[in-house]
Amino acid sequence: MKRTNLVLDEKLLEQAVAALGTKTYSATVNLALEEAVRLKKIRGIPQFFGSGIWEGNLSAMREDRPLRVSRGGKGARRRTK
Repeated sequence: MKRTNLVLDEKLLEQAVAALGTKTYSATVNLALEEAVRLKKIRGIPQFFGSGIWEGNLSAMREDRPLRVSRGGKGARRRTK
């Protein structure tokens, strides 16, 4: 952990403590930083849609899947070709 001094908006800090349910200011700031990083990563995910990053043959991959045996329970199904 890094120890540092911050100048923070007191009202905003109190709102964050209440919203996040944290017990200390340090925990509040750390959780807020984690959430900011997580949201930034999530917002970056769409750039990979349709980008061709995955290479493979989905049909061939599905052919390798073993058959499941029906056990007769609720929702049980047997895979057919």
